[in-house]
Amino acid sequence: MYDHKYLLEFTTGIFMRLGCSRDDAAAVAAVLVAAELRDHSSHGMIRVREYYELWKSGRVNVTPDVMTVHETPSTAVVDGDGCFGMVAGVRSMRLAIEKAAATGTGWVAVRNSNHFGIAGYYAMMALEHNMVGIAVTNANPLVVPTFSVSRFLGTNPLAVAVPALEEPPFVADFATTPIARGKLAVSEKKGEKVPLGYVQDAEGLPSDDPGILRRGGGMVTLGGDRLHGSHKGYCMTAVIDIFSSLFSGANFGPFVPPSVAYLPVPENQPGVGTGHFFGAMRVDAFRPADEFRAAMDHWIRTFRNAKPAKGEERVLIPGDPEREAEERFSREGINLVPAVVQDLKGIAAELGMSFGS
Repeated sequence: MYDHKYLLEFTTGIFMRLGCSRDDAAAVAAVLVAAELRDHSSHGMIRVREYYELWKSGRVNVTPDVMTVHETPSTAVVDGDGCFGMVAGVRSMRLAIEKAAATGTGWVAVRNSNHFGIAGYYAMMALEHNMVGIAVTNANPLVVPTFSVSRFLGTNPLAVAVPALEEPPFVADFATTPIARGKLAVSEKKGEKVPLGYVQDAEGLPSDDPGILRRGGGMVTLGGDRLHGSHKGYCMTAVIDIFSSLFSGANFGPFVPPSVAYLPVPENQPGVGTGHFFGAMRVDAFRPADEFRAAMDHWIRTFRNAKPAKGEERVLIPGDPEREAEERFSREGINLVPAVVQDLKGIAAELGMSFGS
C-alpha cells in the first residue's frame, strides 16, 4: 500500500525530471493521484508510463506557453501549446470559474492539448465556488461508431459536479463507452479477460480480449450493440467530440492524436492537438444559492431512499463510490497493480530516482 502523499511527491518529481515546472508537474501529479484515490486506477499511476513514452517520443511539450487566444466576457479559447492535458485543464477550468463569477456562466474550449486524466477533477473544482462544474474531452480514436469497424471516436468522458447544502455533492464522471480504455489496460496488466460487449475485433465481432486494440480491434459505445442502444452511446460520444474540438479548433474524431506512443499521429489533421471543453455555472444565477443547494439535498435524499432492487443493499447517488473510496484510500493507502509498480520503478531508475522501498 502506498500513501497518497508519497505518490503525489514521487509523481511531481517524475514530471519535474522530464522538464516540467514545479507547478505544472504538481498539476499532473494531483490529477493522477486523485484518480487513484477515487478508485479510477485506469486514469491513475498506470498513465505515468504512457506519458513518459509520449515525452520520449517528443509528442508533448513540457515547457508550454499556455495562452488565451480568443475571449468574450463569458467564453474563451485556450491553446495548450502541446502541454500535458492537466496543465491546460486546470488553468482553463479556473478561467471558466472566473468568468462565471463575473457573468453567471463561463465556458472555455481548449485546443492543442493532450490527455487530461479524470474529467471529474475539473468539474469538482467549481464546487467550492457554489457552482456547477462541467468537463468533457475527446480522446484516442479507438472507438467505433455503431455498425462500423472504423476507429473514429474516443471514450470521450463527461463529468458534471453539482453542489448540495448538507449532502455530499452530486458528481457524475463517466466515459461514453462501456469501459474506459485505461481499464482495458489494467485488465491486460492483470492477465484478465473482459466481458463481451466492451470491445470488438477487426471484423466487428465481439471479443473478450483487452489487448484487441493492438490488433486492429475497437471499443464500442455505451450500449454495446444496436439492440441495446449503442446508437445512443454513439450520439453522446459524438456530441462530446464536437464540443471538444470544433469550438476551439482542436482535432476531431479520427484525427485526435493518440495519447499512447505506439499509435501514430494521424496525417492531414484538420485541427491542433486534443480538445477539451469546460463549463462553470453559478447556482445563484438561477435562484438563491442556499435555496438551490437545499433543493439539491432534497433531490439526493429522494433518490437515496429509492427502494433497492432484490439483492441490492442500497441505491447510490453519482459520486458516492468515489467519495467513499477516497476516504478509505486516504486512510489506508493505495494498492497498485504489481505491473504498474514495476513500470514506476523502471521509469524512476531511468531518471535517477527510486520508487517505494
